[in-house]
Amino acid sequence: MSTWFITGCSTGLGRALASAVLAAGHKVVITARNVSSLSELAAQYPDTAFPVALDVTDRDEIHEAVRRALEQVDAIDVLVNNAGYGYRAAVEEASPVDVERLFATNFHGPVELIKEVLPGMRKRRTGTIVNISSIAVNLSPAGSGYYAATKAALEGMSGSLRREVSPLGIHVITVEPGAFRTDFAGRSLTQSTTAIGDYAETAGQRRIENDHTDGMQSGDPVRAARALMTAVGASTPPSFLLLGTDAHDVVTEALSSQWSEIEEWKELTSSTDFDV
Repeated sequence: MSTWFITGCSTGLGRALASAVLAAGHKVVITARNVSSLSELAAQYPDTAFPVALDVTDRDEIHEAVRRALEQVDAIDVLVNNAGYGYRAAVEEASPVDVERLFATNFHGPVELIKEVLPGMRKRRTGTIVNISSIAVNLSPAGSGYYAATKAALEGMSGSLRREVSPLGIHVITVEPGAFRTDFAGRSLTQSTTAIGDYAETAGQRRIENDHTDGMQSGDPVRAARALMTAVGASTPPSFLLLGTDAHDVVTEALSSQWSEIEEWKELTSSTDFDV
């Protein structure tokens, strides 16, 4: 039996993962901003589910949530930074307040949680940190520049963290899900209040009023939860994991296109070295 700490358990992938981990007999610290949304799950698993209120944008609340968790469990073996939300706007359209809140939720919150659990993991020389990113990092779709930036920051940090903690027996897994049938494209999706006409055919196509994909996504969050459990339980967990056939296809295409352009400009790239 291991102990997991999962953020954003009220709905979606976080809820599916918490349910799957609990069903497998593990302990789970389940968190959400509104702790009442966790009551059903806590009632179903009264001895192994530990609900804790957590707003990942509040540093003091992060510290308190981990402290409270460690009063109820011996240690945190697996941290899953799942809480987050989408934001759509052309780069020019976004307000600074929106962007700051987005980074506070999708990047700074996970970093603070990692810093809270690492001392215990280092002491035990074991642990796994799972950071839920997005295929937006590789796709950079018009209208999702700031969201992609938060996840790119998370991935960049995760890569460095992996090199820092892997010699200490700690694993770091970056996960890029494709489109899953959760409320991510519904309740959890926000956008700028400003819409500039010149971007109607680019970023504008991804505004909420023009997006009809909610409820039609191909990804099954229950199967994604099982896949995540398999990755975490592997003797050698992956450092990078795609979830969904769509994720595999679009990321493979994006990386292939990038590689082709790198090779096309290789001569110019090499021209900047000193002559030997």
